[in-house]
Amino acid sequence: MRKNFTDPSEIRPWAALWTLVLGFFMILIDTTIVSVANPTIMESLNTDMTATLWATSAYLLAYAVPLLITGRLGDRFGPRRVYLVGLTVFALSSLACGLSPTIEALVVARVFQGFGAALMTPQTMSVITRIFAPRERGQAMAVWGITAGVATLVGPILGGFLIDAVGWEWIFFINVPVAVVAFVLALKYVPRLETHAHRLDWLGVVLSAAGMFLVVFGIQEGENFDWGQIWGPISVWLLIGVGLVILALFVWWQHAQKGEPLLPLRIFRDRNFSVGTSTITTVGFAVTSMSMPLMFFFQLVRGLTPTQSALMLVPMAVISAALARPAGILIDRGDPRRIATAGLLLLAAGMLLYFVMLKPGTPLWLLLIPSAILGVANAGMWGPLSAITTFNLPLDLAGAGSGVYNTSRQVGAVLGSASITALMASRLTAELGAGAAAGGPGGQLPPQAQEGFAAAMGQSLLLPVAVIALGAALTLLFAPRPPRTGPVRVVQDPAEAA
Repeated sequence: MRKNFTDPSEIRPWAALWTLVLGFFMILIDTTIVSVANPTIMESLNTDMTATLWATSAYLLAYAVPLLITGRLGDRFGPRRVYLVGLTVFALSSLACGLSPTIEALVVARVFQGFGAALMTPQTMSVITRIFAPRERGQAMAVWGITAGVATLVGPILGGFLIDAVGWEWIFFINVPVAVVAFVLALKYVPRLETHAHRLDWLGVVLSAAGMFLVVFGIQEGENFDWGQIWGPISVWLLIGVGLVILALFVWWQHAQKGEPLLPLRIFRDRNFSVGTSTITTVGFAVTSMSMPLMFFFQLVRGLTPTQSALMLVPMAVISAALARPAGILIDRGDPRRIATAGLLLLAAGMLLYFVMLKPGTPLWLLLIPSAILGVANAGMWGPLSAITTFNLPLDLAGAGSGVYNTSRQVGAVLGSASITALMASRLTAELGAGAAAGGPGGQLPPQAQEGFAAAMGQSLLLPVAVIALGAALTLLFAPRPPRTGPVRVVQDPAEAA
């Protein structure tokens, strides 16, 4: 009944947005915060590096695989309800992570934490799409998009501080009070929106989950198995191949079935959505892959601690956050296609400058310049792409569209992580020879190895440069310019406009 949903006149869009951003920021931080804690966790839980890395892998898998499904759940049961369920799961599993006595318990808790994040993420974008009109959505999407970029940088900085101050467990415990505040704010400010009577496509659920798991697991863990055999006749490439076949079957089933598909393929008829989703894959690839060679350079060549290394990226985070709202106003008043293209090209330029500067003798303050350029790039990239993608998205497909968009970003991130790892290993072998570069005091390389190591890290950055240049080309050449619609009244459902 109508009384079960928030009256449109009572919706406070910006209060709802900032409430959702708090939860979104928290779950994205957990994609990177554990990376700086791995050595401490390994020592504290008396385990090895392979087992420790599974604490990150398990989270990423459980986060990426269900996104298509959880986006649709928001359409069916209401984004507010699904968001609150996910927030509860995330908070309880965060507490379990901090209390874990063994690495096995930590990995299991991280799986549930990732699933909670998967329930929450599509709902944030879905609610924004439904409570902001298309030409009023740019500022909101700018804030949402910048949150995604800044959170990946804040994670290692916050993690290093908490580990040094109170212990690794607190990188998880800190989520609990934040989640409680986010829950209370969501009850107050996130509106109860109209639900749509979708029937869940259970065969589609199974096919999408199985295919995504096999592909993401194969890519994510390929380097750990040297891209060879995982067990007996089962190889990494076999897993990826089977996963791709299953995903192809999933797409066929979405087209062939007579009922309601899990992924309505008609959303791809909108060129804005198709181009935005394709481009965000290149962004996820580039942003994830560029940080790894930079962190290795800062620590092993320049001798910085993990926290100091993360601080070298502070200009990017600060400038991104400062420019979020002005960029959003520009999106609403201008052409987001051109703004996004400029942001993507600036990202490529910043990484190219790193390529030139990654040398043992470069003054550290100079390395803050490309970080600042990347900050401007982030402000001109995340928000416009989100605005382009959702501009014409039907309200009843907001959850499905958000699921596809966020899945694309996560798959791009996994591809970037796997690709840059393989390329770094290849360039290190070319520059230093097999088995070179043993660590010196404090983890810093001996002077004779620093030049070659720095060159290898710089060369590795050319991969994300090429990928993000492809994203810029896609946006500039294929994204149509959104029409100027003028002010539009915020509605929750197409029926309300009648």
